[in-house]
Amino acid sequence: MSKKKKKLVPKSNHFQILKGKLEISRSGMGFVIVDGQEKDVLVRPNDFGKAFNGDIVRVEVPKHGAPQKRLEGKVIDVVERKQNLFSGKMIVTKEVAFFEPSGDKPIPDFFVPKENLNGAQHGDRVIVKMLRWAKEDRKPMGQVESVIGADGEIDLAMKEILIEAGFPLEFDEEVMQEVKALSENITDEDLKTRKDCRHILTFTIDPVDARDFDDALSIRKLNNGHYEIGVHIADVSHFVKPGSSLDKTAYARATSVYLPDRVNPMLPEKISNELCSLRPHEDKFTFSAIFEISREAKIVSRWIGRTLIHSDHRFTYEEVQEIIESGEGKYLEEIKVLDGLAKQFRQKRFDKGAINFSSTEVRFKLDEQKKPIGILVKESKDAHKLIEEFMLLANRAVAEFVSKIEVNEKPLPFPYRIHDTPSEEKLLPFAAFARKFGYSFDTKDEKQVAASFNRLLIEVKDKPEQHVLEQLGIRTMAKAIYTGENIGHYGLGFDNYCHFTSPIRRYPDVLVHRILQQCLDQQIRPQQSMEQWCKHCSDMERAAMEAERAGNKYMQVLYLKQFLGDEFEAVISGVSHFGFWAETVAHKCEGLVSIKDLNLFDDFMHDEADYALVGRRTKFKFRMGDKVRIRVVAANLEKRQLDFEWVHPNQQGPVQASSKGKKKK
Repeated sequence: MSKKKKKLVPKSNHFQILKGKLEISRSGMGFVIVDGQEKDVLVRPNDFGKAFNGDIVRVEVPKHGAPQKRLEGKVIDVVERKQNLFSGKMIVTKEVAFFEPSGDKPIPDFFVPKENLNGAQHGDRVIVKMLRWAKEDRKPMGQVESVIGADGEIDLAMKEILIEAGFPLEFDEEVMQEVKALSENITDEDLKTRKDCRHILTFTIDPVDARDFDDALSIRKLNNGHYEIGVHIADVSHFVKPGSSLDKTAYARATSVYLPDRVNPMLPEKISNELCSLRPHEDKFTFSAIFEISREAKIVSRWIGRTLIHSDHRFTYEEVQEIIESGEGKYLEEIKVLDGLAKQFRQKRFDKGAINFSSTEVRFKLDEQKKPIGILVKESKDAHKLIEEFMLLANRAVAEFVSKIEVNEKPLPFPYRIHDTPSEEKLLPFAAFARKFGYSFDTKDEKQVAASFNRLLIEVKDKPEQHVLEQLGIRTMAKAIYTGENIGHYGLGFDNYCHFTSPIRRYPDVLVHRILQQCLDQQIRPQQSMEQWCKHCSDMERAAMEAERAGNKYMQVLYLKQFLGDEFEAVISGVSHFGFWAETVAHKCEGLVSIKDLNLFDDFMHDEADYALVGRRTKFKFRMGDKVRIRVVAANLEKRQLDFEWVHPNQQGPVQASSKGKKKK
């Protein structure tokens, strides 16, 4: 009797195909972010197919997964590559040549035919272009674009970080020729079409090492007792014209990238540091928002348009802070007025629902070879907050002005800066975790959530759990992005917001300036590509942030490399099934303590709900936010990775105040 053939069910009955962006985490796991889907799709390392971090991919997932569980899938196709240029090292033998990509994300070696070496030799650091990765090929095929010239290992590392993030290292000759032809001369036409503010007291306040001053404040007292305060922004759009090579390269980069030892600028130095930089004692083209403001910080009127200014003085943040604290110094009265108004604006924002989150940033003290010899935590003081509030005021005023304009009964396409409300998926576990420490959290509506966050931030100050709740609170927040769909900025508590104040370093600000001028001239030309431009700018902003993180991480690893075997006080900053991350208190350097080492003391399980690792026998907990003592055991510069070891309380030496820690005996 013949066996009955088994009926094959078409694969499509069990699976569906989704499209999204592949992001590979520091643990090596992949997540595909799909638009409109709350939960990302988990992709295990063996299922990446031919995709790299950042690629747009098609992923195959089960149609009927468990509703509460994260979907798990497999990459079946690469729709769009995030990058096709990679940095790394050439391995050249008599028979064959291979390229080993650098970076901390998994990328296979490339096969490079000998005719594609372009003069590169064994061991050279190079930039390679990926030519193809066909289905039948085991490895991608590439060609050497150039050998990276570098002034030492640090310079090479920073250049590789920029290339890895998709940022060119140099400007094309065509762009440089366009810049060379630009003139800073003020013509009669400029005087006719711009408000002349050169006679009004104006100054800039910037970091001590800044070279591109893109904003200035002017102030004068009016006869009615009010103040006229101008927020003046470098008029980049006066020099960078739509469709020019300069404009195309600025759009492609979309942002400047700030690494510990350099800036990779969006615009060539002649524009960013000369033509557009609001340097003292020079006449400059600006785009301004000028406000009449009462002593009670009420906006009486505003004017927006193109101007000419002349900065009278260049302040650093430290100088202004000294004037605020000491009550002495240049332009004391004006700075006191600006500081007083800024504090009132700030309080009004929080009263209306803005959330008072602050993130910790580090800066590096470098020697002449750009090697880190110290790590400092940046502090946001009154001088910083003064500038922040007036920039927020200008950004908001411009967005409010444009938001009222319609074309064919539809909102004018415009690059708003929006920030969505937190998702329930992230908010509810956070609220439950906060309750374990005794903090109530009202999730009834958006206003109550904001009020709960602010109340929590006040109540938690200087408590042991402050660090963990602040960090987890920030993680519940949505990412701010650029889009034409104006839903407001939740974190700032604004209904209308855009970026207008930094066109030297952000392309969306250039777009804002152009559209704003069209509105003022009543010659509006709606851009149908706005959403595409916004998405590109958001993507490049994120790439720049990743590059900046990588640059900081490299310098932190390089700095701690000299302290191998030393012990430091640290705070647990993240927990996973394979260990926990701890951040040193003294220098904010993060490293991994492996579960393998911890399991020498107990068998630890990952408790996701409690952000903790818990010992099966002892019930000993390593929870996010806990203080621990660690020992530095490895510092891998290539992977930008630190490995720590937990120091058992019975093995610890006395706590050291010195940032150098305690030497292992």
